[in-house]
Amino acid sequence: MKVAVIGAGVSGLSTAQSIYERYHSIVRPLTIEVYADQFTPLTTSDGAAGFWQPYLYDKGNIQETKWNKETFDHLLSFLRSPDSIKMGIFLQSGYNLCCEPAPDPSFKDTVLGFRRLTEREMQMFPGFTYGWFNTALMVEGKSYLPWLMDWLQKRGVKFYHRKIKSFEELAESGADVIINCTGMRSGELQPDPDLKPGRGQIVKVEAPWLKHWIITHNFEKGTYNSPYIIPGSRLVTVGGIFQIGNWSEKSNSADHKIIWEDACQLEPSLKHARIVEDWTGLRPVRSKVRLEREKIKSGVTPIEVIHNYGHGGFGLTIHRGCAEEAARLFGQIVEEKGKGPKARL
Repeated sequence: MKVAVIGAGVSGLSTAQSIYERYHSIVRPLTIEVYADQFTPLTTSDGAAGFWQPYLYDKGNIQETKWNKETFDHLLSFLRSPDSIKMGIFLQSGYNLCCEPAPDPSFKDTVLGFRRLTEREMQMFPGFTYGWFNTALMVEGKSYLPWLMDWLQKRGVKFYHRKIKSFEELAESGADVIINCTGMRSGELQPDPDLKPGRGQIVKVEAPWLKHWIITHNFEKGTYNSPYIIPGSRLVTVGGIFQIGNWSEKSNSADHKIIWEDACQLEPSLKHARIVEDWTGLRPVRSKVRLEREKIKSGVTPIEVIHNYGHGGFGLTIHRGCAEEAARLFGQIVEEKGKGPKARL
């Protein structure tokens, strides 16, 4: 069976990994190929800070909360492994700050040591009146993606640097199943009115004295439109821009000024940080993740496609749970095509 994965961000690579783990000993032969026009270090997953945290509230979409937890637990399981540093995985504690009292976030039972901030802690953050402290995980794309690629290459997965213009293109070259993990580019393969860019711009700085992440929430401005500071293994990521419908992938000075001034007000010591770079990326925003099978009519045989995209600003946070679900859907196709092991009578 031949599987073609489109997209080499965290969703594409982890879906290829989950399919290999579950089926390489069951489906023989199983060929997995990954096609992308951008590989690490140029994907959206690479630019992201790599902090495990979904949006505060799942708005009743408990399936996504489940996939987020599965991802957290999967990453947590590597902390006892020497490989964790190669993968860019480590623990990081910090603060979620609000301007008004708010319900506990949907992820409170997933993270470690979740608690409300004390009055004394709130005094450190003028202008904020409520918040939580917890320990979560960092999974830095610049380390994690090369690790995933290496893992896949060692198991015979092939990579092709090529822009795929249609599902038919891959079906004609013999793909039995196509996995669509193209993020913001999914709309080019198949129109999706629910998919919109959520432009983010960040500033990466050298500020090794900062040890805790700080994420602020302004419910009037909306998600990620107020300052956040996330220390990584080498650089600190400073942000606070989420522009729905803006397709620009260029950093601009007006946004830089807003991000920088707001962050310096939150953490005045940043004025002494050395700015290393600005980076801009497009989050693939949908009302919910699209994770489903679709049979697309094309000639005599319909094309089997599994869609796995629309992870907004939490692709690294949800990737493994979604990859496992995509692998489960792949298992349904294997069963229907009768390609799995035959029952012994």
